[in-house]
Amino acid sequence: MKNFPKTMKNFPKMFLMALPLLILMVPDAFAGTTSSTGGGSGAPGGTEFQTLWTTLSEWIQGYLGRIIAISFVVVGLASGILRGSVFGFVLGIASGIGLYLSPTIISSIMGATLP
Repeated sequence: MKNFPKTMKNFPKMFLMALPLLILMVPDAFAGTTSSTGGGSGAPGGTEFQTLWTTLSEWIQGYLGRIIAISFVVVGLASGILRGSVFGFVLGIASGIGLYLSPTIISSIMGATLP
């Protein structure tokens, strides 16, 4: 990399940082309204990923999510004790609540209709 111009040395890093933005800018023409295997509902937002959404929501709001939330609280409590502040504990509680409520919040936002 000795012979690269100075502007090209950071290109790989800049490309990796810009990659998520480039993915988001892909035209909507690539987002079909039906499944290519014929399993889609024919309407925008078909049911291809409904089972995945249901499974993840059940995990997050079930016992796995509760265990992760308790882990957040315990790690936050330990961090708070080590640092001598309650901020770690509060952050652990907030993370646990956010994890548990995230499927409900996402469903509410995505299912909202504008007047």
